[in-house]
Amino acid sequence: MGGRLIIIGFTLATLAIVYLLGHISGSTLPRSALLPGETPPAGAGFAAVPGAKGGQDFTGPYDVVPNWPKPLSDLPGHEGWTWGAVQGIFAESPDRVFIIQRGELADVERPAARPIPEFGPGLSFPVGEAPLRNASQGPASSMPGAGRPGADPDDPAEAWQGRPGIDARWEHTIVVVDREGNITEEWTQWDELMRRPHAIYINPYDADKHVWIVDDHNHALFKFSNDGTELVQTIGTPGEAGADATHFNRPTFLAWLPDSTLFVADGYNGTRVAKFDADGNFLMDWGDRGTPPETRPGYFNTVHGIAVDPESRRVFVSDRSNDRIQVFDENGNYLDEWPMGPQANTQFLYIGEDRNLWAADDRTWKILKYDLEGHLLYAWGSQGAWAGGLWNVHGLSVDQEGNLYIAEVANGRAQKFVPREGANPDFLMAKPIYSAWQ
Repeated sequence: MGGRLIIIGFTLATLAIVYLLGHISGSTLPRSALLPGETPPAGAGFAAVPGAKGGQDFTGPYDVVPNWPKPLSDLPGHEGWTWGAVQGIFAESPDRVFIIQRGELADVERPAARPIPEFGPGLSFPVGEAPLRNASQGPASSMPGAGRPGADPDDPAEAWQGRPGIDARWEHTIVVVDREGNITEEWTQWDELMRRPHAIYINPYDADKHVWIVDDHNHALFKFSNDGTELVQTIGTPGEAGADATHFNRPTFLAWLPDSTLFVADGYNGTRVAKFDADGNFLMDWGDRGTPPETRPGYFNTVHGIAVDPESRRVFVSDRSNDRIQVFDENGNYLDEWPMGPQANTQFLYIGEDRNLWAADDRTWKILKYDLEGHLLYAWGSQGAWAGGLWNVHGLSVDQEGNLYIAEVANGRAQKFVPREGANPDFLMAKPIYSAWQ
């Protein structure tokens, strides 16, 4: 009898301890660890808003802002035109958000579905519940500046075959919008310079807030004054491909260290990371051409996405065609790699002030959070053309208020997301590092 009482007492004590720990920590407890009649505490589960019932976290810890930005057709003389393939986005502040795109597309209404037996039995167009148009691809390279990895932008076969002024037009490659989505600045003076604007940034350690644009078809980086009136610097030789101190081969993205050391992902046709000092002087590069599926350290195919950790000075590189992220020290010495999955297409990398790494993946339509050792912490996103859906996310930016901005190439749009009320702060993308300006 005494032994049974001891066992019962021990069991009750254990349940009481588990019960108290669960209430103290707010963690999720299995029902077997709860007292009879007890329900899980608020915050149980993995919902973006702790304690929320139902839902599927379609937009994660955010609500999408409808009708942001405003239609291009609102501009005088732009009736019938809409956003093209939106390549990049950067929020200098909530009231000054840069958007770059590959020109404008003709605005079309979604037609009623109809059978297309000439293509095959049981087929129809448009396909129900699928986006109507890929703003970046098509049978006639439907958008100016189209070019898959490996394509030569000077190759006539890759030249745009559409009808200028009817299918698309090369206008408004760079615009600035305010928090309401109104176009407040039109940098049309640089439309002729651009060939395929791919990414846009402001170096967080630059007090003058110069605006950088990576143009992969130009094989160059362009550095502008903050107001867009002056081209301050060009790195690379526009129109000439290469892989040395003065040439790129379709560069893609940039990242800076606190001393403004610059790292360039180079790129679609290049297979290296190039390093420059704060003045734009070439320091070194690393990387060799691989053969997908490549597993050797330091070999690349489609160098697409780069981020640096300001404290450890590690460089994180999306080796996209090899379905992995490779990690290096600042001098190109291989440290680690993370497999991203056989269907991955990791586009963009971002490290904010909390020193976690966020990634956008085009194949799964997910926004992904990892710690800096590669452990997956959270993910959200669903494919669709509806407000809040994602398709080919190519750029991300966060402003000082924690609002998230997304550039979508295939959907041909930018989107703005605001934190949901009560959202778990661990699931929100961290604000960027601002050491030189606010």
